[in-house]
Amino acid sequence: MVKTSLILVPGLLCDEVVWAHQSDALAGVADVRVATNGARDTLGAMAESIIAQAPARFALAGHSMGGRVALEVVRRVPERIVALALLDTGHLPVAAGDAGEREVAGRLALVDKARREGMRAMGREWMQGMVHPTRLADADLVSTILDMIERRTPELYAAQTQALIARPDATPVLTSIRCPTLVLCGRDDAWSPPRRHEDIRDLVAGSVLAIVPECGHMSTLEQPAAVTTALREWLEPALDGG
Repeated sequence: MVKTSLILVPGLLCDEVVWAHQSDALAGVADVRVATNGARDTLGAMAESIIAQAPARFALAGHSMGGRVALEVVRRVPERIVALALLDTGHLPVAAGDAGEREVAGRLALVDKARREGMRAMGREWMQGMVHPTRLADADLVSTILDMIERRTPELYAAQTQALIARPDATPVLTSIRCPTLVLCGRDDAWSPPRRHEDIRDLVAGSVLAIVPECGHMSTLEQPAAVTTALREWLEPALDGG
């Protein structure tokens, strides 16, 4: 049996480490690849890079910013996607008014901190709202995240931040999706909360929502086994057709 091709898309500043458990656990049933977003400054450019290297048909999972990139892939080549998973992500553009201005200012302030004090120092501040509060004392988890961030540069961070600031509205994409779709997030995700994923679930016909308990935004690292189980169940219908 030919394995389904599965492309995993990391989020902001993340690399293959963020998908390590899922990559290893699903390798027996899928041809797993982890995308590289690089220093591209639009989500569309990130999506185009994935499309250029992807097989004719493939399953696609994106975490955080990677979920937004995945939606841009779907916008361009919906007929090639056999299954879609959106983890700890969102679909709306930057809000109008004060809320949007605060988001943009906060993002740019962190980029400035990275340039002034280094990526690891920025990462310590960034991750405060990104993992479940009880996991901030988990030295292994914290080191894994900080090491991953430190492998990136302020220039790459600035480019990816610009991509997020200029993110398009993906609502029309969600309402057009017809492939099996998993929507997943940590119950305690403060950045992309469950209510946002309920909205996504409601927009995607036939989609399934999974809420992971005792988990913040970095679900693939915080609760890797639970996320892998959900992905395996989501992928099963596509195993014969990728």
